[in-house]
Amino acid sequence: MTYYEQYKAISLTFTKEIIQVTGMIPQQVYLKCGGSFWPCVVYSSSLEGAKVVANTESDLFDKLQQANNTVSLRFCFKNTDGGSPLTFFVAAHSIGYVPYTGSKGMVIFTLQFTQRPPDDLIEIIGRLLDAKMNCSKRQDERILITPETTRKLKILPKDCVVFIDRVPRNCILRDISFSGAKMVLMGVAKFLVNKELLLRVNFDDPQESFLIPGKFIRSENVEGRKDLLALAIEFTDSTLPMGFKLRLNDYLSQFHRPGDIHLPADPASTAVPDPASASNPSAKAAF
Repeated sequence: MTYYEQYKAISLTFTKEIIQVTGMIPQQVYLKCGGSFWPCVVYSSSLEGAKVVANTESDLFDKLQQANNTVSLRFCFKNTDGGSPLTFFVAAHSIGYVPYTGSKGMVIFTLQFTQRPPDDLIEIIGRLLDAKMNCSKRQDERILITPETTRKLKILPKDCVVFIDRVPRNCILRDISFSGAKMVLMGVAKFLVNKELLLRVNFDDPQESFLIPGKFIRSENVEGRKDLLALAIEFTDSTLPMGFKLRLNDYLSQFHRPGDIHLPADPASTAVPDPASASNPSAKAAF
């Protein structure tokens, strides 16, 4: 089933985070009507329509009336390959508007697309909606960090840093999911369990770094290492970065069938490297 069939009626609100993740260039988004262009802001969009904010202190209403409310919405996104921006028009019909609270002359237009949107828009919006849905549906499917999954996920597990009381600590990532992670860390259990934290996870190709809030929920001893703990982390779902959701969802969609479970080996019986020797060249960076 394609993104269009699955998610065509579900709207995605274009927050600052979504604009950044999608690479939208807001300054290059316009409404076109009767050969004229008006800057607008995409408030939300599905694959069947959109809501946009525009200034009506112009001849926009006159042009809409002349065109029988027929418009085109111009989208513009950064090109992930570094080339010219990705731009395209989506034909639509304006089916209503309401004042935009707190801004004189600004209204929110409701646009209904009159045809299936370009594949580029389906891919951009569908990929994000798929990640949001699977963040709930597949939240407990853990990915064991192995050389193979490291390569496919493009994660840099030895560069992970956990911030406890704003102090960076080296750690070794053992598994990861939408809902949490497991790591090996030097420390004492009674001082760490139930402690809030920020986990910095780094990815490659392209290079991205995410700070994920959470807390330690339980610990296990590591056999033969009294100075090390295997600690389970529960992420704070409401603040999970969208870019992180995309990374995990892309991996699960390509390499991990729904219903599969990646269960890590028992860290208490597994030999592990010393977290203090992990490669963390930027561990002291501020956050």
